[in-house]
Amino acid sequence: MEQNMHLPEDLKPVIDFHGHFCPGVLIGWRASKLALKLLGVGRDRDEELVAITENDACGVDAVQYVLGCTFGKGNLVFRDYGKQAFTVFRRSDGKGVRLVLKAPGRELTREESARRLLEESDEALFSVGEPKEPMPERAVIRTSAYCDACGERAMETRIRTMEDGRRLCVPCAEIG
Repeated sequence: MEQNMHLPEDLKPVIDFHGHFCPGVLIGWRASKLALKLLGVGRDRDEELVAITENDACGVDAVQYVLGCTFGKGNLVFRDYGKQAFTVFRRSDGKGVRLVLKAPGRELTREESARRLLEESDEALFSVGEPKEPMPERAVIRTSAYCDACGERAMETRIRTMEDGRRLCVPCAEIG
């Protein structure tokens, strides 16, 4: 698909990070670039930005690469809504923006979708609005505790205390 399209230089490392070229990675790339522009910021270095993604599809890899928001730093939050929607906040003043991919006028092939995402304007691709939820708090480093069943360490806030007093990690608590 990409061999007959001209790809911007700043897209190539995103594709390398993701592992392949697809319309999904283009959605996250375009949304992330638009969020940076609207918020007047550059790529995150130490939680200056926080992103909420409403899907776990290919575009989230672009969000991580372009915005610098990651699960490991605690400034990437996943909401399992199945929407091509991305909210990005600037921590310095709490300003945020929610971007939602607009549906095309008809069903597109993968190549048509990719071409649309490469060529159309930001305004044609995304609805821009206010965040629908407050900015998430900064990541907190939590203490760990041992599971009484498997002996593995788990975040203290994820340990469940059973009726018999045993303290179990989530998987062991689900087994009983």
